[in-house]
Amino acid sequence: MEKRLIMGLMLLMAFSVGTMAQTKKNKKSTAQLSKQYVQYAKDKAKGKEKLAEKKASDPATVTREKGDTTVKEKPRTFEDAYNEFKQQAKADYENFRDKVNREYAEFVKEAWEQHKVMPAMPKPKDENIPPVEMDEKEKNKPKKDNPLPIEEVVTPTVPEPQPVPIAPIREQPQPQEKWTSFMVYGTEMKVRFSDDEWFDMKDCSEETVSDIWKRLSGIAYNNTIRDCLELRITKKLSDWAYLNMLNKMAEACLGKGNAATLLMAYVYCQSGYQMRLARAGNRLCMLYGTKHCIYGKGFFNIDGEDYYSFNGEEKNVEICKVAFPNEKPLSLLIPQQQGFAVEKSAERILTSKRYGDMQVKVCANKNLMTFYNDYPSSMLDFNFMTRWAMYANTPLENTAREALYPALREKLKGKNELEAVERLLNWVQTAFVYEYDDKVWGCDRAFFAEESLYYPYCDCEDRSILFSRLVRDLLGLKVVLVFYPGHLATAVHFNSDVTGDYIMLDGVRYTVCDPTYINAPVGSTMPRMDNSKAKVILLE
Repeated sequence: MEKRLIMGLMLLMAFSVGTMAQTKKNKKSTAQLSKQYVQYAKDKAKGKEKLAEKKASDPATVTREKGDTTVKEKPRTFEDAYNEFKQQAKADYENFRDKVNREYAEFVKEAWEQHKVMPAMPKPKDENIPPVEMDEKEKNKPKKDNPLPIEEVVTPTVPEPQPVPIAPIREQPQPQEKWTSFMVYGTEMKVRFSDDEWFDMKDCSEETVSDIWKRLSGIAYNNTIRDCLELRITKKLSDWAYLNMLNKMAEACLGKGNAATLLMAYVYCQSGYQMRLARAGNRLCMLYGTKHCIYGKGFFNIDGEDYYSFNGEEKNVEICKVAFPNEKPLSLLIPQQQGFAVEKSAERILTSKRYGDMQVKVCANKNLMTFYNDYPSSMLDFNFMTRWAMYANTPLENTAREALYPALREKLKGKNELEAVERLLNWVQTAFVYEYDDKVWGCDRAFFAEESLYYPYCDCEDRSILFSRLVRDLLGLKVVLVFYPGHLATAVHFNSDVTGDYIMLDGVRYTVCDPTYINAPVGSTMPRMDNSKAKVILLE
C-alpha cells in the first residue's frame, strides 16, 4: 500500500505546469522528487495503510444496524478509492510545499552572514591572428592526404531538463481575473496578478523578509507562478531568458524596488531554481546560482558554490544562506529556438567572390539580437573551449533560417557533398568583412550564428560558428571546431573520400575547412597553425 501511494503521488506530479513540459521530453522527470518529500510521503502512507486495513475487512460490503433493519451500504469501488486517494494526494503535495516554505521563512529570520565579492574572471583576450588569403599558385597545387596531430578533445556539456517546482502548483479559482502585461525583448507577455497580491516593503530586515515570504507562500500567488511557468514553456525560454522575464514581471506588478526583487526571487525559487537572498544596506538583492563561470562579473562563493547578483555589482553584502529543497542551478545553454516576437532587421546582400551565384539576402530578429547582447559570456568546468560549443550548438532562429536557408538550398541543388561544402566555405570566407573584436567591441566577443548575419564585421570564431551551423543544418554532416592558440577553424566529416589535411577521431575522419583562410579549398590548414597545440571541440 505504501509503495502504491508513493507511486501514485509521483504520477500526480504530472498535473503541475512545470512538470508537464518535461514529461514529454523525459519520463523520469516526474520522479525527480527531493528525499525530503519521499520521506514525507512514506510517513503519510503508513498512517493510511492502517486505515485501509480497517476498511478492507470486508471488501464487498459493510453492514450496520438501524433499529430493526439491517442496511447494506453501497460497495466501495476502485474508482471511489482512487478519487479519494487523488484528492488526498493533491492535499499532501500542497501541505508539503506549504511546510517547506514555512520552514524557509523561519530560517530567513536567522542572522545573515557578511560576504565579500570574489574577483571576476577576466574577459578572454586572445592573440589577434589576421586572416590569410591563399596564394593562387598554392590553390592550384594538387592536395595530398595529411593527418594532423591533436592535443586534446573537448566534449561539451549536454543540456539538462529545466528545473521544476518541488510540488505541483494548483490553479486557484478567481472570481475576477486581473492581468498585468509587460514586455520582454520586444515580446508582450502577461500574468495574473490581483489587487490582493500587491504588497510593499518598509525595509529588508530578516523579520520583514520572513513575514512577506510567508504571505507569498499562500495560494493567492499560485496563478501568478503558473502563468510564469507556462510562459517559459510556450515561449521556449532558456533559463537566462526566464530570469529576465521574471524581473520584468515583478517590476510590472510592483514597480522597481525591494518588493519586486523579493517577488522575482520567490517565483524563481518556486520554479525550482537555486537562489540566495542578499542585501546591501537597505537594498534587497537576488543572487542566482550557476555552474557557469561568467566572464567579467564578480561573484559570491557560498558553501563551495558560485552565485552572481542579478542586478548590481555589490562588493559587500549580507547573505541568507538558506537552501531550498531540490533547487537547480541556472544554465546558460540555449538548446532550442526561443519564441520572441519578430522585428526583422534590414536586409543585407552577401555574395561569394568565387561563386557569383552564391548571392543571398539575409536578415535577423532584432529582438533576439537584444537578448544576445545581454547574454553573459561564460565557460563550464573552467574549460575555455566549452564557450565555443555553447554558441555553435545554439540553433539558428526562424527569422534567419527563413531568409537564408531556402536560398542556399537552391544554390546547392544538384551538388555533391564536396562541391556543396566548397561553396558554403567560400561564401563564409569572402562575403563577410573581417575585423578584430577588441577594435569593434573593446574585448573578445563570440557571436551566435545570427549575429554574424546582423553585424557588419565578424572574426574567425564567428565565421567558424556560422559555418558549422550551415553545414550541419543544410547538409546534415558532422562538424567539429578546431582551436589553435588565437584562432578557430572547423573540420567536416564527409561520407566520401576527400583529400587534404584531416583529423582522426575514434576512427572518424574530419577534413579541415577554415572559414578565415580566404579562398582556400576544403582540406587546407591556414599557415603557421601549430596542430601539436590544437584542441578539437565536439559539437552536437
